[in-house]
Amino acid sequence: AVNCTALTDTLLESELFGHQKGSFTGAAASRKGYFELAGSGTIFLDEIGDTSPDFQTKLLRVLQERRFYPVGGEQPRTTEARVIAATHQNIERLIDEGRFREDLYFRLKVVEIHVPTLRERPEDVPLLAEALLERIRKETNQAVRHISPEAVAILQSHDWPGNVRELENALTRAAILAR
Repeated sequence: AVNCTALTDTLLESELFGHQKGSFTGAAASRKGYFELAGSGTIFLDEIGDTSPDFQTKLLRVLQERRFYPVGGEQPRTTEARVIAATHQNIERLIDEGRFREDLYFRLKVVEIHVPTLRERPEDVPLLAEALLERIRKETNQAVRHISPEAVAILQSHDWPGNVRELENALTRAAILAR
């Protein structure tokens, strides 16, 4: 998994394609990138809609040719890795605005999975809340074991504009403050 917004273009390129020793300041050794390390596995590119046109061009080439060059490298490497991409952006609008390559969009859109927002699926809140609470309990060492039916009803009635992250934060706060 790679969060595309957390890295500059140069670092993103290095993370995905690798780099050769001395190819940039701080490159003290050669390093394989995720495309090489993934083998025939899967790379998840989160927030692909926030990437630059320059990076999109490089990614498109990798997806089309199944070949890439490490940063500073002269010999191409091949990849069999699958790519799954996600974004919160409206990609069609970005294409219309010239901020996302249409050819990359169609290359990535082999199978589209639309995940509705949490407010569109309140029936998922109880199960999701229980799973999140289990993780929160382990991370915070809090003794909270369950969510009351009244609390579940309140959680289901909320709009959750921050989606699952907001629900997780609300549950974390409740677990820490619970008596």
